[in-house]
Amino acid sequence: MAESSRMTVQAASVPGSPPNSVPLCAPLSIVIVNWNTRDLLAGCLESIALNVPTFQRSNVETFVVDNASTDGSAQMVHERFPWVRLIENSGNLGFARANNQAIELSNGPYVLLLNSDTVLHPKALSALIGFMDAHEEAGAAGGRLLDADGSLQDSCTPMLTPGREFWRLLFLEPLWPRATYPMRRWSTIAPRQVEVIKGACLLVRRRALDQVGALDESYFLYTEEVDLCYRLAQAGWTCWWVPAAVVTHYGAASTRQVAEAMYVQLHRSKIQFYRKFGGAARADRFKRYLRIAYGPRFVAATLLAPFLPALANLARCYRRLLIELPDL
Repeated sequence: MAESSRMTVQAASVPGSPPNSVPLCAPLSIVIVNWNTRDLLAGCLESIALNVPTFQRSNVETFVVDNASTDGSAQMVHERFPWVRLIENSGNLGFARANNQAIELSNGPYVLLLNSDTVLHPKALSALIGFMDAHEEAGAAGGRLLDADGSLQDSCTPMLTPGREFWRLLFLEPLWPRATYPMRRWSTIAPRQVEVIKGACLLVRRRALDQVGALDESYFLYTEEVDLCYRLAQAGWTCWWVPAAVVTHYGAASTRQVAEAMYVQLHRSKIQFYRKFGGAARADRFKRYLRIAYGPRFVAATLLAPFLPALANLARCYRRLLIELPDL
């Protein structure tokens, strides 16, 4: 590992099995990356414990990778969830790299990447695993994400393109959806093949990961799941939305702590994706779209901020993005 990080692994049993027994081969490996979301992480782990009885408990391993939280997250896991394999980093290594730390140590033929701000509903895990068992062509699957109020959340999207992003930025998406799926019209009974699964709950087949590689660690945060789904499709695997697997996703629990920096990071990651799969010309085209879209927004938010104070934060985000855009 890099000298900037320190890793300690708390290896213990899954719920109900003898203390300190780690399964040598697990059908399911769950990976959670955490940064200062202690209470939400506790709720996530409790929901896993409630779901685990749908499997042989000794066949599930759960990893928490803590990216140097300062809110007592690691200590909470030690004290309340001794069945978790805990990896403690001495610095924030980013989302992709932290996930890969646990993926490398995991054993299961299925790997579930799960956000710390999620809660699995009953039978969510069995629905995902059951679907993957029945569909050998599926490289990945995701659940039906819900907001905290129970409303439907976008769980998957069409593949990222500069044109689709520009369409959305121009507020044309309600007229003709290009960058999103009309999920509210979809059946909640039948699974549906999709292009990109949101990384909040992403189950990946180990054989597919072995073929295309794990998450690209050059992404610090955001777009790493888009990159993975793109590589899976290139290799002939399919991605699926499985509505029977219901997951509440509170959303942005870590990133809202540094919202302005994360706003820039979101666009940096998208530009990085376009540069990786399309070259400098494609990345530059997207940057031009961002200037066209956010220049007028910055001016409008700045002028209206004295009358609508909530716009002041947006104006700062837009300004920072426009300033840093040439170097992204």
